[in-house]
Amino acid sequence: MDLEWNDNQPIYRQLRDRVVAMILDGALKEGDPLPSVRTVAAEYRVNPLTVLKGYQQLVDEELVEKRRGLGRNSLPKNGPGSTQPCCGLA
Repeated sequence: MDLEWNDNQPIYRQLRDRVVAMILDGALKEGDPLPSVRTVAAEYRVNPLTVLKGYQQLVDEELVEKRRGLGRNSLPKNGPGSTQPCCGLA
């Protein structure tokens, strides 16, 4: 993930937006694992809780699936079993 921090938006939101863009662009396909919270935090020199908050938004929006002990994986662009774009994303 390439990120240039924008002062107008919280970092966790920028991380979340970048993952959404990767899903919609096809860079992250259904079932692809997301980088671990620790990996992203170390790479971008941010607090792991910041990454976790961004990832949690993706889980809440059903764009990413979280499985205990297995990490987080991308879901279909429309979310699980959905026929409509999730959260207004098309």
